[in-house]
Parts: sequence; structure tokens; C-alpha cells
Amino acid sequence: MFTLFKKKSEKEQLHKKYTSLMEESYKLSHTNRKASDDRQVEAEEILKKIEQLQD
Repeated sequence: MFTLFKKKSEKEQLHKKYTSLMEESYKLSHTNRKASDDRQVEAEEILKKIEQLQD
């Protein structure tokens, strides 16, 4: 019940965004390779931010 109002940490928010970008990249890879590559680059930048938070 109390987790309903719990604010997500920055790491959790970045991980969710990373996951959604990777899914979108996969879907676009079937139709538009350039857009897929762009999403992949965005996801890699977010992954670097996540790794910096872990250190």
C-alpha cells in the first residue's frame, strides 16, 4: 500500500527509460534501421548514466 506513493529513484527512472528505448529500437529495426540506430545510441547514453550512479 505504501509503495503506491513511493517516489522512484533516479536510477529506477533511468532504467525504465533505457528499457523502453531498447524495446522501441527493436521494433523499429524491422522497418526503419536509421531510427533504430538513433534509439540505440540514446539507450547507450542512459546506460552510461546508470553506470555512473552505481560508482
